Formats: sequence, C-alpha cells, structure tokens
Amino acid sequence: MERTLIGELGKHVGETVSISGWVDVRRDQGKMVFFDFRDRSGLVQGVVLPGSPAIEAAKDIRNEYVVRVEGVVNKRPEKNAQADRQNGDIELEIKGIEILNPSEAMPFDISNDTSGIDESVRAEYRYLDLRSKRMQKNMRVRSEFIRRCREYLFSKDFTEIETPLLTESTPEGSRDFVVPSRLNPGKFYALPQSPQQYKQLLMTAGFERYFQIARAVRDEDLRADRGFEHSQVDIEMSFVTMEDVMAAVEDMVTTVVEAMGYTIKEKPFPRISYKDAVEKYGADKFDLRTDEDKEKGILAYAWVVNFPFFEKTEEGGWTFTHNPFSMPIPEHLDWLMKGERIGEILTTQYDLVCNGYESAGGSIRAHKPEILEAVYKVMGFSAEELKERVGHMLTAFRYGTPPHGGIALGIERNIMNLTGETMLREVQAFPMTRGGQTAVMKAPKALTDKQLKELGLKIDKK
Repeated sequence: MERTLIGELGKHVGETVSISGWVDVRRDQGKMVFFDFRDRSGLVQGVVLPGSPAIEAAKDIRNEYVVRVEGVVNKRPEKNAQADRQNGDIELEIKGIEILNPSEAMPFDISNDTSGIDESVRAEYRYLDLRSKRMQKNMRVRSEFIRRCREYLFSKDFTEIETPLLTESTPEGSRDFVVPSRLNPGKFYALPQSPQQYKQLLMTAGFERYFQIARAVRDEDLRADRGFEHSQVDIEMSFVTMEDVMAAVEDMVTTVVEAMGYTIKEKPFPRISYKDAVEKYGADKFDLRTDEDKEKGILAYAWVVNFPFFEKTEEGGWTFTHNPFSMPIPEHLDWLMKGERIGEILTTQYDLVCNGYESAGGSIRAHKPEILEAVYKVMGFSAEELKERVGHMLTAFRYGTPPHGGIALGIERNIMNLTGETMLREVQAFPMTRGGQTAVMKAPKALTDKQLKELGLKIDKK
C-alpha cells in the first residue's frame, strides 16, 4: 500500500491507509495502546483496540521506534475532538504495525526544548537533537528563507553561479583556514572567507547579476553569533549605485520575510550614518524595537552608511575597516587618489542591521586598477606586494570591468532574527561547539604519519 503523509490524513476519513514515521509518544492503557506518530508533515494519534492483531507488537514498541502502520482513519466523536491540535478531529485505528528499526533509550529528552542540555552532549548526538520540535522548525525556517531569496533573485534576472572552495589566501579581514597541497609540497590553498574576488571577476565576465548561496570559512574568535563557518546569500550587480543595491536588497528582504508571515517595524528601512549610530547607540549594530515589538516578534531593519574607509593600525599605519575592494564615496575619491585626508575618507559600505545584529553588508567596488592600487598604497604595500596579493584583480580591471557593487546577507544571522534564537549554532544543522569541535565527528584531530608524509608536513611537538 502506498504511503500517506500524516499531514494529509484528514483527506482520507473512512479509508485504510499506510503511514511511516517515528513513535513520538506511547501510552499503554492495558487493553488499549495509544500512540502519537510523527513524520515530516506532522503528528497524529493512533489506537490499538482490544482484539486487534497489532496488540502484541504494540506492547513491544517504544518511543522513537521507526514504524510502518496500517489503519483506518476515523472521525473522532465531537466531544473528543481537539480543535487546537493538528489532526485533532481524527484518529487512526491501527490494524497492523511493522517495526522498521527499533531505537535504544535516548541519551536526552527530545520531546521538550533541548537548549538547556549540555552542549557537548547535544553536539555528539546532533542528529537526535535535530528531531526536536524547535530544531525542526529552525531548519525549516532556514530552508524557506533561502528558497524565497533564491526565487526572488531568479525573478529579477540573476544568475546563480558557484565559486571555488579551494582558493588563494588573500587579505579579507580574518585569518584563513588553509589546506596543504599534496601535489605542491609546502604550498597551501585557503578556504574562502567570502567569494568577494570571484564575484567581482564575474562582473568582469559580463554576467551583470550574480548570486549564490555561498559557504564562508573564517578562522576568527568564536562567540554566540559568530562561528568558523557560515552561509550567505551572496549578491553582485553591474552598473549600479549604492541606492540601487540597497533598494534591491530592501525589496527582497521585505518580500521574503513578509511572505513568511513576519511584520517589519518601519518601511522604508531607516538610514543612519556610522558616526550617528556610534554616538546614539554606542555601536553600529543596534536594536530599534520596543519591548512590545520584541514580544510580537517584529523585525526592525535599518541601514548604516558612511563608514570610515580606513582605520589606524597598532603600528601607526592604515588598514581597511571593511573591505579593500570598496570604492570611497564619490566626493572623497580625489582624496584617495592623492593619498590625502586618509582618516576622513568615507566608503560606499552599507550594512543592514536587524534586531541588534548585522544582517548584511556590502559596498560599491573599485572597478579600475588605479583605484585599487591607491587603496593598497595607503596601507603601505609596495608594488611587488601589491602584485603578489591582488595582481590578478588589477589585470582583470584592465579589460573593461563595469562599475559594480553587491552585498552578502548572513543566513544564520537572519534566521536568528526570524526564530528569536540568540545562538548561531541553534540555526545550523551541524555547528561547531564553543571550543571549535565539530558536531558528531571528532575534528579537529591529528593526521596519520602517512598523511603527513604525503603532504610534506612535520608537526612541531613544542
């Protein structure tokens, strides 16, 4: 018999059906055994009546067993109906149960919120943690957000293009995770902190509107809203201004989150300069919600603009605040090209904040080699160092690269806002622990001597 999803049982009253899923709850009342079964579509109550051929099997089944069940979908008497519960007006009269796979006793209770359970235990058994109602919801909200962003971008003539995971170590703000090359001993790939340079090269290639759901990997200090790995909706557009990019992203975010049933506090999104944000809120990330807004789950978006392009290093030199590939605002381009008033130069960076988190960040990019050269000259790079670091970009910009700009929306940060979670790991399927350990698998761990030899590596025991 063909499987029927639990969420569709209401269409089959009076019929014999077959469902497959997990035993969510088992209640043995002697002559009768009640079950709650679940699958990806929902929950339903089933009952094994006295004299049923399934009664013996029902006595042996426990919570989290995987089963196939055949039975008749009956309408509940009106006095027993539960209007506030999925399938609360029907019940499955069980005629047969097949155990597809039993389950050992669970290491922790997944019937309630698992956030208070020890992090290391949750990580070790993450595949069980993900069965809990809250985690199932978080993963499905994440999936829906990504799907709706993707559909929106396709509707606006964007092309989805993947960029490499093995790339070159470049200065993008954080430490790189590096990968040794077996074929080139002593040389290393880097995992991408972002697809920044590749997406700019795609603008040179003439695609004009690019996006991807990109993985980004950064060896930076871990905290509640930051991990080694994250995903982003990565976007780049040709022939645009700051206003164009911000308007496009604002429309996408509004379209997506409102379609998901959320309320936005203020539209269009308020704008505030970096200087005013720091003076008023003490940081460039702030929460515009009232206590009542928070209780209602309202989303308060705002744009932060007019960031300083450069900041002083500890050694007294200059470095970029966000991205070395950005353009200064038009009225400050001359200062950059002349190397004047460095601390006053503002960049075309725009950050989208929501409910206290930076949810997206981007800028208009340098698209001429002399502009990128001027940025690196301010930071003290020699001609040889510049060629070594970004020579490929300078070459590309000499072949008719159009003006362009883009943005990246951090998926985890956005899902935290949608779900009300405060920890990044609560919206990732298999996150790192606070100590940088992988979930389920035991990484990082030592390589074998054979692997080290193949890679031409030696470990300094000190």
